[in-house]
Amino acid sequence: MLKTPPERPRRLVYLGTPTAAVPPLVALHGAGFEIALVVSRADKRRGRGAALLPSPVKAAAIDLGLSVTDRLADALGVGADLGVVVAYGRIIPVDVLEALPMVNLHFSLLPRWRGAAPVERALLAGDRSTGVCVMAVEEGLDTGGVYRREELAIDHGETLEHLRGRLVDAGSRLLVDALSDGLGPAVPQRGEATYANKITPDELRLDWVRPADELARVVALGGAWTTFRGRRLKVWSVAPIPEPTPPPGALDGVVVGTGSGGLELVEVQPEGKGRIPAGAWRNGAHPAPGELLGS
Repeated sequence: MLKTPPERPRRLVYLGTPTAAVPPLVALHGAGFEIALVVSRADKRRGRGAALLPSPVKAAAIDLGLSVTDRLADALGVGADLGVVVAYGRIIPVDVLEALPMVNLHFSLLPRWRGAAPVERALLAGDRSTGVCVMAVEEGLDTGGVYRREELAIDHGETLEHLRGRLVDAGSRLLVDALSDGLGPAVPQRGEATYANKITPDELRLDWVRPADELARVVALGGAWTTFRGRRLKVWSVAPIPEPTPPPGALDGVVVGTGSGGLELVEVQPEGKGRIPAGAWRNGAHPAPGELLGS
């Protein structure tokens, strides 16, 4: 049977890995919570022959003078009364949850977008709003009751980086307030559950027969790509424009035709090169009449 989290925990174990999990750790430390241990992924190599590098959370924990491990079992031996999970990246086994209650800071309004990529999926789906939840960790994937939640509107044209930053800021405050003021009872999730699988590279490919607003949301995720003359062309920034436009994939200056409306290319990145203004790319590429992006 899973333990119920204490009303006002003071001694914590923090589990997290990426950059988005750093501000909540810093906020908890700054609020005076005793962080007995930080659990993060093992160091990884970046690039061929590169040295081992710590995760962003491990690096931040070291800077704060906190103990760090990559062994989840170590969380049970430090006398903590609560585990706090933020983008840890691993499923917590039931035997660990039975020994140490945990809460999770999740970047969506549950039960919408349970899973690994909630911010990306909210943007890609064209959601008008999203939010953050402090929830109980259970055996199921993001199924636990919710202690606190905060809703945020998604701004028109907002990028993944900007939205994630706002959610992290809101979530850090929400987490500190929840643990400081008292968690109270967890409210069961209500509504239709949707699942946020990781974004695949193929989902970032720009299919020019789709409407311009859908393609703009793909670009907002970062790393969107198409092809030109058989080589990959990344598209980093666009501006939707009304019709009339050229046929899907065709260029009129730096405007690309789509299935509905057009997209003005603002910043692109040819394969093997850095980012450049779209006008500079077009001037160098000299697309011939009838040449299509993505063909």
